Amino acid sequence: MPEMHFSIRWPDGSVERCYSPSLVVRDFLAEGAAYPLPKFLMRTREALLLASNRVKAQYGFPCGRALSQLSRIEEQAARFAPDSVVTVERLEEAAAVLPGGRS
Repeated sequence: MPEMHFSIRWPDGSVERCYSPSLVVRDFLAEGAAYPLPKFLMRTREALLLASNRVKAQYGFPCGRALSQLSRIEEQAARFAPDSVVTVERLEEAAAVLPGGRS
């Protein structure tokens, strides 16, 4: 399954590199786009839950790393006002890793 990383800039200017086990993030976030925080959270939640479910469909278990990433994003977002803006700086496809750590 192809993996993806996406870099976001939080309202305080800090940049965070995030993970998805699926390229589905590209259907929800656009590189260079700025999203109001509630919209960013909604789109990210949908993307990472869908990505985790794709892993579950293929391997029989949800993707803990995607769910952990979602939790981290939600935790970080709680620090900012609802009218804040999050910018997606970069979307990048990563090399797929097969079960057992093989590429």
